[in-house]
Amino acid sequence: MTSILNYKLDFNTKLRFNFEGGSITTDAGLLLIKEFFDKIDLTSIIRENLNVEEDYKPRKIHKSYELVIQKICQCIAGYYTDQNCNDLRKDIMFTKILDKDTLASQPTMCRFINNVNDENVKQMENINRLILDKAYSIEKQEYQILDLDSTNLSTYGHQEGSNFNYHYQAVGYHPLVMFDGMTGDLLKIELRNGNCYTSANVVDFIKPYLEYQDSKYPSMLRIIRGDSGFAVPSLYEIAEKEGDLYAIRLKANSNLYKNAKYFESELLEEWKNNLLEYKCSYNEFKYKAEKWNKPRRVVVKMEKPANKMTLDYTFVVTNMKASPKDVISFYCKRGSMENFIKECKNGFNFESMSHISFVSNSFKLQVLTLAYNLVNIFKRLCIRGKFKKFTIETLRGKLIKVAAKIVKSSRNQIFKICSNFPYKGVFLNTLENIQALCI
Repeated sequence: MTSILNYKLDFNTKLRFNFEGGSITTDAGLLLIKEFFDKIDLTSIIRENLNVEEDYKPRKIHKSYELVIQKICQCIAGYYTDQNCNDLRKDIMFTKILDKDTLASQPTMCRFINNVNDENVKQMENINRLILDKAYSIEKQEYQILDLDSTNLSTYGHQEGSNFNYHYQAVGYHPLVMFDGMTGDLLKIELRNGNCYTSANVVDFIKPYLEYQDSKYPSMLRIIRGDSGFAVPSLYEIAEKEGDLYAIRLKANSNLYKNAKYFESELLEEWKNNLLEYKCSYNEFKYKAEKWNKPRRVVVKMEKPANKMTLDYTFVVTNMKASPKDVISFYCKRGSMENFIKECKNGFNFESMSHISFVSNSFKLQVLTLAYNLVNIFKRLCIRGKFKKFTIETLRGKLIKVAAKIVKSSRNQIFKICSNFPYKGVFLNTLENIQALCI
């Protein structure tokens, strides 16, 4: 007969608790994530394309690809830090989905990340591209919107390359990012020193991607979109050379204002009849800046806000054939980039660049990027309805952080989820969609 020690509570003496509930997990939704990983063959892709030199004993137990997958699974479940590796070493859910008796510890994970080199960073970039290719093979895309931007990743120690950035008024890194404006996929990211300018190395950053996409998807239409920080003539030239479209905002200057003056008369005529009403006008002109190799089309939005007596101007250089109004409207939709970046930071802890080495932080950023893209693809391909639009934080609360009791039978291990689980239908429908994917 088993003796169970029950603990009482002073606020209600009729309530008791003990620690004899058996094997229970709070992350049963990771079963769906692991099922999706196996469906797209994630383990094989990482194993075949990542080659980190194994120079210490623990790696004979925990291989490089296993450590990357462990890090991704922990991140998706909300366990961001390397210290969480110690907390989860014997966790019933993680050991089962990763098929390990014990997970890698925090020292093992840190030694692994500190042992990588520049080539391993490139290998992770390639793995990310291969995973995106998998998604495109399932759900073909006719075009991509390449949204360029940069952001600040805060640092709190003496990390290599960390510097003060005047624009953000903060110390950290200043990575260059490129999202697909349609899907939210993080197509490419490159960690940079904190004090570099927004468009630094942007052509070297985007050129390999354009060349790869052109060879892999020659019929796909690509449109580059960026704010005035990316108004770089060499970027226009590479886009024109590769046959891609672009819409990039220009910083206003006296020459642009001078060209726009020709179109102000009509707006001013309407303005004088009602000085308080909102007015707006769209036009275009040919313009050649001093460093441009040829004249280019510039569209302008002249706007008089309500209750104001001055005009606001928006200038966008483009090779698109759409009307000026449509070009401006298209450009303004790049605001969704801020939501993608916010999701990366808040949902996947992109700001946890805690290693001393710049290369180690670059590698870690690529791993977190892969985690973000896997979840984004998972939502797009496997989830239906409003759940598809949820952030990872909401998704964790509804589909991943699910309690279950593990019961062993003679042949199987069964995860028993609550009978009244409110999202049972979504859970089962998602599993059905994963298993129905045609790879």
